[in-house]
Amino acid sequence: MSRGQRDRNVSLMGKRSFDFVAALLGMAFLAPLFVVVACLVLGRDGRPVLFRQVRVGLKGREFTLYKFRTMTVCPGSAKGSFDAGDASRVTANGCLLRRTKLDELPQLWNVLKGDMSLVGPRPEVRKWVEVYQERWMRVLALRPGITDPATLVYRSEEALLAQSADPEATYRDRILPHKLDLYEDYLRTRTFAGDLDLIVRTVLSVLFPEF
Repeated sequence: MSRGQRDRNVSLMGKRSFDFVAALLGMAFLAPLFVVVACLVLGRDGRPVLFRQVRVGLKGREFTLYKFRTMTVCPGSAKGSFDAGDASRVTANGCLLRRTKLDELPQLWNVLKGDMSLVGPRPEVRKWVEVYQERWMRVLALRPGITDPATLVYRSEEALLAQSADPEATYRDRILPHKLDLYEDYLRTRTFAGDLDLIVRTVLSVLFPEF
């Protein structure tokens, strides 16, 4: 094994250790908020509280991603139906959760399990991975994450798609290729300090969305 490969392995081990500790502390610290949000979803929208969807992760392996449910139940959504830009199924409760990104909190459990990292390319459903399969296989050499540069660039993605006459084509032909550009650039340039910066910027974008 070359020195460069050893350094990359050590870097990935350090990243995984940081993710595990940070996710564990985050879940412990945010436990009251988890309970409040779960009760809100259950009380206003009923079961299930969590939305589960199969996504493609590290080295192309599938895993179940968790979110607090923000939409009415639709058969097939767990497999990856395309609802972006369509707000007709978003509940009143879901609008708040999406705007504040509180629906993403259960992904800390995905980080704890090792499915995801705090920072890394956002995981997609199989349908969209197959559209640009060669590029995704390069990107998915790294564990997918909760946030990354594309998350910040496209924090208003739903509003953008809602303005499109064909949201699916806009996502496939315009947004997704640009996201892959950003993912590949992240792979080439990522550092621990850079990851910390992305985490801070993500938190600030949630707390102060106008900036």
